[in-house]
Amino acid sequence: MKDAEIRRLLAANLLCVFSVILTAVVPAFFWDGFTVLGTHLAWLCICSVCVSALNIILHLVLKPNLSPKRSSFAHKISRFLKCCIYFFMSCILFHTIIVLYGAPLIESVTETFLFAVLLSTFTTLQCLCMLGPNIQAWIRVFSKNGAMSIWESSLQITTMCSILGAWFGAFPIPLDWDRPWQVWPISCSLGATFGYMAGLIIAPLWIHWNRKQLTYKSR
Repeated sequence: MKDAEIRRLLAANLLCVFSVILTAVVPAFFWDGFTVLGTHLAWLCICSVCVSALNIILHLVLKPNLSPKRSSFAHKISRFLKCCIYFFMSCILFHTIIVLYGAPLIESVTETFLFAVLLSTFTTLQCLCMLGPNIQAWIRVFSKNGAMSIWESSLQITTMCSILGAWFGAFPIPLDWDRPWQVWPISCSLGATFGYMAGLIIAPLWIHWNRKQLTYKSR
């Protein structure tokens, strides 16, 4: 395993972390009263858009899973449309799961859906950029010893950290603390965001420390 590839992964992940931080800081210079807590829904939209755009750009520039086969323009359009459909389906699926876990069904539909979009951005979008609309590849990557590259190992870690962060973020909501960040879905979305950023930092460090034990085989 080349250290240069790990450094590329670390640089890409740090850019993603930096982009999330900027979404909480930069809009305040142009939007009076903008705060992550006070205008949380707006921040959810800004963060989702910025992280999505950066992930797509990084994928196009770094091309971690570049296929040796050249595809036609029609195939690329079909792949893009499938990715859009998969992402929308992911948002609906996360929305449903969140409601089943206790989120308001009708009262906070917008809040719940935007949180589902953010969670899909941290998880599904990365899978679509890395693996495309290939469910079999997704199953392989998230199975035991299924990763075939450090990028796929990073995908595993960041995805799991994002979901766990969202789950842990739900714990303070029912507590009688009367804090502004306990309003749905602030603590969950912040938990998912911190989990995502933690995963981005942990992944290259974990891969570096375990690079001698990691052996990737082509399938």
